[in-house]
Amino acid sequence: MASGVTVTDEVITVFNEMKVRKAQPNEDEKKKRKKAVLFCLSEDKKHIILEEGQEILTGDVGTTVEDPYLHFVKMLPPNDCRYALYDATYETKETKKEDLVFIFWAPESAPLKSKMIYASSKDAIKKKFPGIKHEWQVNGLEDIKDRRTLAEKLGGSSVVTLEGGPV
Repeated sequence: MASGVTVTDEVITVFNEMKVRKAQPNEDEKKKRKKAVLFCLSEDKKHIILEEGQEILTGDVGTTVEDPYLHFVKMLPPNDCRYALYDATYETKETKKEDLVFIFWAPESAPLKSKMIYASSKDAIKKKFPGIKHEWQVNGLEDIKDRRTLAEKLGGSSVVTLEGGPV
């Protein structure tokens, strides 16, 4: 069921910037690169927008953000839904990888109306994010607080590190 909600150009721009990695980025470009972002519905519930101030930049990691994954989990509102993009850095037994993960956050404690409109609008945002390999619906902190759960989504038992730490 489509909700008629539209995705703003800013959301599409952020996705494209996160998806495309420059071969030789300079230090400034690396630091400004988004590691994680949250998207929410606009006040009038008609548009999916970038949630102001809810992002982690690659340059924050190691300075203001110690563990990007735990910081990301803390950004999720306890009583409302969100969409998120998380740029996961991980290693398997064979190679280092980076993949974008689309997350639909719908905690049990969110109002029913919010869960319904976010669920019915999910396809609108997913259609604007071509090439996403990993999608994850999360219904509470228990599902997301342990980095092993994300590691399983990314590559099962072959994942040995996530964000530089052991799984």
